[in-house]
Amino acid sequence: MKQTSVIVIGIAGGTGSGKSTLIQKIQEEFCDNVTVISHDSYYKARSDRSFEQRAQLNYDHPDAFDTDLMIQHIKQLKSWEDAWCPVYDFTIYDRTAEQVRLKPTKVIVSEGILIFENRELLDLLDIKVFVDTDADVRIIRRILRDVKERGRTLDSVVNQYLTTVKPMHEQFVEPSKKYADIIIPEGGFNMVALQMLNQRIHALLDEE
Repeated sequence: MKQTSVIVIGIAGGTGSGKSTLIQKIQEEFCDNVTVISHDSYYKARSDRSFEQRAQLNYDHPDAFDTDLMIQHIKQLKSWEDAWCPVYDFTIYDRTAEQVRLKPTKVIVSEGILIFENRELLDLLDIKVFVDTDADVRIIRRILRDVKERGRTLDSVVNQYLTTVKPMHEQFVEPSKKYADIIIPEGGFNMVALQMLNQRIHALLDEE
């Protein structure tokens, strides 16, 4: 019996661009047929460094991620095998001892600011979406998220944005937009683009 193919959708875009809202809308449309795998879960473990040292690292550079492990897990899901995803705690800048079981589904959504930067990862994606949002909107969203959800101070968020987030966005994230099949301004708030994307996913599923 022929095994059903897995469709892998990559959703990239700068910090605070609206990727999560877009993914939430896709999950609402396809329900149990969607598994989300986030690049943020694959930040490298840094238990060999102190909290103060970890806080000073550049988390917006490709080297901050164990992308090879993420690629391995996507390949497992594409082969209809479970994968065990690491759990990252942003309040301590390190992985925890926990893992989360990812189950294969018809639609895999891979998301992250730098997922189009890695060629091997890029080649695994059937649909590549870039969420394009103005920088001033993105920084406001990041400040609200990091202060409310990650226990950061306003000064630390702004300092990190100016020293690493903005320069890395300009060096790696923005140039990767050229690899996108679809560019969606404002992410999940763009209902016309969302509907077109969902129709495309439905069409691919119907081909099976």
